[in-house]
Amino acid sequence: MAAIAVVGHIEWVDFLRVAHLPDRGQITPAQRVRANAGGGAVVAAVTLARLGADVDFFSAVGADALGERAIDELERHGVHPHLSRRPVTTRQVITLLEAGGERSIITIGERLAPHGGDPLSWDRLERADGVYVTAADREALHAARTATVLCATPRIAETLADVDVAIDALILSASDPAEVAWAADLRDRAALTVCTDGAAGGRWSGQSSGSWSATAPPGPVLDSYGAGDAFAAGFTYGLAVTGDPAEAARIGAECGARALTRPGGP
Repeated sequence: MAAIAVVGHIEWVDFLRVAHLPDRGQITPAQRVRANAGGGAVVAAVTLARLGADVDFFSAVGADALGERAIDELERHGVHPHLSRRPVTTRQVITLLEAGGERSIITIGERLAPHGGDPLSWDRLERADGVYVTAADREALHAARTATVLCATPRIAETLADVDVAIDALILSASDPAEVAWAADLRDRAALTVCTDGAAGGRWSGQSSGSWSATAPPGPVLDSYGAGDAFAAGFTYGLAVTGDPAEAARIGAECGARALTRPGGP
């Protein structure tokens, strides 16, 4: 069994289905789809568990009931949580799901990322075949680098001014201007830059180059929440297990396609 870790943020997400986003001053009815632990790192961790990996999850939550609910949920999915409790409230998120699969996200509170100084089982990363990072301070990122394969979203640059470790694969959405800009700053740190492009598939470049075609979803598309992070989880798993970017992209594309058929994330 492959040992894959995730280092990143966690939040509590309330998913609401709407016919369309409200115009300014307009009242729009919504239907609650579900409420659960979410965020890119959570989606990745659950996706990895479904792939059969032994998953360690490093993060932080608020010292509140939502934080405890998030921990319980991760454990039910077969993920091993290593979480620091912060003296704040767990970040909450409202995600509006539109017909056709698009989603819009509203955040409440600060994003809680793990710190390398947190008393967590960081030594487990040394034995990991791979790790996917969505948020970390410098010390936590250095701990992640002890894994055999390190994949990351360029969003780590949102809070880290200087990323000073080698990244095996930097995974981003070609349609996200912020991720594209951060990736440009980090490109010299990455052996591979992996760009997803929705229904067009995607491409990778760097030490090798190639492309992949999108995988057809195995059912109706319900929303796009988490599809990119599901892809990243699959790519991390594939790269750690096979070392082949083409096979990693194939696994990632399958994971992303399945995510499109699940309303409300993992």
